[in-house]
Amino acid sequence: MRLQIAMDEGDTAHLLDVAAQIHDVIDIFEVGTPVIMLDGCHAVRAIKGEYPKLCVLADAKIMDGGALECRYLCEAGADIVSVLAVSDNATIGEVIACAHGYGREVLVDLMNVGDIPARSRELVEMGADYIAVHTAFDVQKLGRTPLDDLAELVGAIDPARAAVAGGVRQETVGAYAALRPGIVIAGAALYSAADIRQAVIDMKGALA
Repeated sequence: MRLQIAMDEGDTAHLLDVAAQIHDVIDIFEVGTPVIMLDGCHAVRAIKGEYPKLCVLADAKIMDGGALECRYLCEAGADIVSVLAVSDNATIGEVIACAHGYGREVLVDLMNVGDIPARSRELVEMGADYIAVHTAFDVQKLGRTPLDDLAELVGAIDPARAAVAGGVRQETVGAYAALRPGIVIAGAALYSAADIRQAVIDMKGALA
């Protein structure tokens, strides 16, 4: 299992500061959607330029203009690009074709998908590299977690392709790890920690 930090707060300078602390211990460094909205592809380019061996995921949540938006992100250095599963298959297909053309990978976000098993199998057949269940930040406030969704996902596809995001914390990560997804994604639980590096090391230990 790999650990991904979702950097959803701060600007490019802040992300560079965090990356300096954890680039050698984190598996995947996500440039989060809010950061892309704030600083665009510059944020991706800056992280990858400073740490070329670091796996960088651009969480663009593409929903239209698949090939064009994916191209911008790949040319900025993204190793993995995200697209929403509720997008039309034409868009998802363009993202997959574009990313694979650059030798990069695609994560499809199942947020707001009703039939997780059916849609995830369809997406794998389309060539998606990773499928993520994701409880949105606004929905987490209502007390929901992605644990049950993850159980559905790993029952439908190869667990190595599965990813999970949405409120994962040190005290809950064990429940997700028990389902053996390929990627566990944590945000504030890591980047808001007093010692970010130690928080990453501790959570990775829980995934071992």
